[in-house]
Amino acid sequence: MHMIVTGGAGFLGQQCIARLLKNDLLVLAPEAGKAIRSISAFDVAEGALQHPKLHYVVGDIADPHQLRALFCDDTVAIIHLAAVVSGTAEADFDLGMRVNLDGTRHLLETARAQGRLIRLLYASSIAVFGGDLPAMVRDETTPTPQGSYGIQKYIGEQLVQDYTRRGFIDGRSVRIPTVVVRPGKPNGAASGFASNIIREPLAGRPALLPVDPATAMWVASPRAVVTMLMHALSLAPSAWGWHRAINLPGLTVTMQEALAALKAVAGESALALVEHRADPAVLRLVNTWAARFDTARALAMGFAPDEHFEAIVRAYVEDHPEALVDH
Repeated sequence: MHMIVTGGAGFLGQQCIARLLKNDLLVLAPEAGKAIRSISAFDVAEGALQHPKLHYVVGDIADPHQLRALFCDDTVAIIHLAAVVSGTAEADFDLGMRVNLDGTRHLLETARAQGRLIRLLYASSIAVFGGDLPAMVRDETTPTPQGSYGIQKYIGEQLVQDYTRRGFIDGRSVRIPTVVVRPGKPNGAASGFASNIIREPLAGRPALLPVDPATAMWVASPRAVVTMLMHALSLAPSAWGWHRAINLPGLTVTMQEALAALKAVAGESALALVEHRADPAVLRLVNTWAARFDTARALAMGFAPDEHFEAIVRAYVEDHPEALVDH
């Protein structure tokens, strides 16, 4: 059995691939698990993870010819993570549309052309919610994105919904909370500061908090997100029913609470490295995002959130000891 991971050299892509290779078996209910023959990781660069069953393909997600070359006769599943992140999509409209919208459409068309029902998991975002929202976003709340990234993701969800309705693919979309703590260098995501204010001080480096400390966000750890992605991919179509998009569980955390968790794990010296300096561009986006969700449907389907934010920070310390300094 062969599968494709777009954005496979990125952080979540590498985490998903590592989980798949560790299990060496893909369960696509209601069928029995199948051994993984190979995984094609498609991205703009190669990743660090190496394995005999893993093959990197460097290319352009918006190029249909390159996408066609990814598929094999035994390709049965796709995890579609490739995207231009929120801040970049807002700064460069054409790039965001090309990667996030055109790339998704071309991938769906290529999967459709295979002539069999390929399972496709689409990574959407809670950025599909914005504007004048209720205090609690529920499963029935209508998405009203207020940024280019959120709009592009929501259009992608609708494409996955319709391609599934027409019987072209077996699609499912998951709206991922802000992933904290991301390792590595800061990226172009407007939400990146939520990781920066934890990761950088733990490494002995200064960090900026560009929003009010009372700002709340809906977050989940990399561990929890990867587990939920695997669960979403494996669920039988009957578990989803007709509605193929879902809000994933997470935690509502204010930045003040996040800093308290940093202090609990690494002490005052780490906390002292965080400086509050407002950034209007970040504020404009973040202030439109939803921070409180009732994810009853996802919980009933077996998805599970993190326990609390301090556990997220401690999990990062366990997973990335090389990125820390003594405080």
